[in-house]
Amino acid sequence: MGGGVTSSCNFLLRPNPICCTGKQISCFTRIQFHNGNGHRSAKLRSRRSAKVVNCAALPLPEALLFDCDGVLVDTERDGHRVSFNEAFQEKGLNVSWDVELYGELLKTGGGKERMTAYFNKTGWPDATPNTEGERKEFIASLHKRKTELFMSLIEKRLLPLRPGVARIIDEALTDGVKVAVCSTSNEKAVSAIVQGLLGSERAQRMSIFAGDIVPRKKPDPAIYILAATTLGVNTSRCVVIEDSAIGLAAAKAAGMKCIVTKSGYTAEEEFDKADAIFDYIGDPPNVQFDLEFCKKLLEKQYVS
Repeated sequence: MGGGVTSSCNFLLRPNPICCTGKQISCFTRIQFHNGNGHRSAKLRSRRSAKVVNCAALPLPEALLFDCDGVLVDTERDGHRVSFNEAFQEKGLNVSWDVELYGELLKTGGGKERMTAYFNKTGWPDATPNTEGERKEFIASLHKRKTELFMSLIEKRLLPLRPGVARIIDEALTDGVKVAVCSTSNEKAVSAIVQGLLGSERAQRMSIFAGDIVPRKKPDPAIYILAATTLGVNTSRCVVIEDSAIGLAAAKAAGMKCIVTKSGYTAEEEFDKADAIFDYIGDPPNVQFDLEFCKKLLEKQYVS
């Protein structure tokens, strides 16, 4: 790993992990055991690295692909949820999504799909149309207004980037690794985050795949496959950074490595298929992982 990287990954190293030349880092093995109640648990055993190689010799990822909400910015609770509620109020709908409910609703990818699933389950408000076609148009209009409200929050910089996002993007761009954001959110909202919080210089060198650009949203892998095809990269040489179980499922179904950085709503989700799990990416002095880690991940030195 690069200088200052701390090994706090939940998904840990196999025996005899390969570490960077000259780096003195502690490596770990995850040992599973059964407690008295029959539940499987994990125990960590610290050990020194048994093999040393030159990390610079490892090939770079061809692309670093980010989810947006929860990865670039922890937007869901105080961004999207608030904007949905404001849009509902403006339309005269007696609907309010509290923090706990919204956490459950996030299991459905896509804002329009999320509202439709919610109203199909709880009943459509009296102020909404009756036919399927009219309801689809109503949802689209409602979502458009919600996006405008959300973009206003981003423009006011009320929601900051998560730690380490800008740093690892700069590492990738400097080394010629392609960088893209792949999100189920509206393209305008994603662009506002990338432009407003990462800056125009980075934004010009990044690609965005978002919203209805694909017919099926996460956990379907379509958006990641589209990104790889458009960027001209091999899916097996891509590293995805996600924060949710449905995002992880999409990345793995596309044949990509996936690092999970937990967010406010996803901390308790199951990530058994993740290649690595961290609380965040991190900036010095609390860097959790870097581009060197991604390089080694592709060489299968880090596994779940």
